Amino acid sequence: MDLIHKVMNWVMPPLTLILLCLILPPLFIFRFIRAIVASFTMENMAGKVVLITGASSAIGEHIAYEYAKRGAYLVLVATREDCLGKVAGRARQLGSPDVVLICADVSQIKECKRFVEEAVNHHFGRLDHLVCNTGTESFGLFEDAADVAKFAPVMDVNFWGSVAPACFAIPHLRKSRGRIVVNASVLGWTVSPWASVYGATKAALVNFYETFRIDLKQEVKITTVAPAFIEAEMLQEKHSSNTGDIVADEKMRKIMVSLFAVRSSEECAKAIVNGACRGDRYVIEPPWYKVFILFQFVCPGLVQWCAHWLFTTSDQVPPRGCCKKRMF
Repeated sequence: MDLIHKVMNWVMPPLTLILLCLILPPLFIFRFIRAIVASFTMENMAGKVVLITGASSAIGEHIAYEYAKRGAYLVLVATREDCLGKVAGRARQLGSPDVVLICADVSQIKECKRFVEEAVNHHFGRLDHLVCNTGTESFGLFEDAADVAKFAPVMDVNFWGSVAPACFAIPHLRKSRGRIVVNASVLGWTVSPWASVYGATKAALVNFYETFRIDLKQEVKITTVAPAFIEAEMLQEKHSSNTGDIVADEKMRKIMVSLFAVRSSEECAKAIVNGACRGDRYVIEPPWYKVFILFQFVCPGLVQWCAHWLFTTSDQVPPRGCCKKRMF
């Protein structure tokens, strides 16, 4: 067996390179043709039912508006009822025939079951798109955490908050041959300083849905969304430190805006809904961030060096312990 492994260690790298050279050109041509065809065969969402978690603000809010413009019935889920009401009013103005508001905490499994059943059994009788958008961010050095247990809610929201609703929605989505749209992050594939816990939750989410897509056997489609840095509440408000103190996030915001091309929530939401209706497997926003994912897999050492150089040599390094935890 050792001899076999030694031979394979020498044979597989060049064989893989040859296969990639043969497969990639026709694959790119196929994807190009498919993209053209998909642009003319967008899914008609008029009269269909869309459930969106984290719909009270930022990307989730504007995803609701994009579906509303397409004439979809909406079920908006979040913890902030006052904000949901404002979003619902705007969605009705934009063309949604009916909007249902449900206050719920996605980190609670029972709550996830409740809002899915309420949407289907008590209101619309069906479900066509499930948009798992709720998330929470946690920025800061892991070693500075005063209490590691405080990071548990980040996993509860980012992972289970986007997995549990899907599990309860699958029977209904199978009937409609529907779609799950899951908002992950570029950090689910690549890395960033001060985001070890956050990136880990998103990586777990990406891996789950990659496997889940195979398990579902095309009976329910999945679109994985990977936004980069989006100009939303997370870059506008305040950060909570690991110790529980509130610290100004102006330095963090300056870093994001100065080092990266920050996109607006409106632009991101439009790209997400367009991609879902086209049937895209992935929506990377902005699209050129795909190069970071490629480099992470091909030469992770270079990515690590660049991240270290960009962030640690900047005069805008945020205070130690800076951490944000906010559900949206």
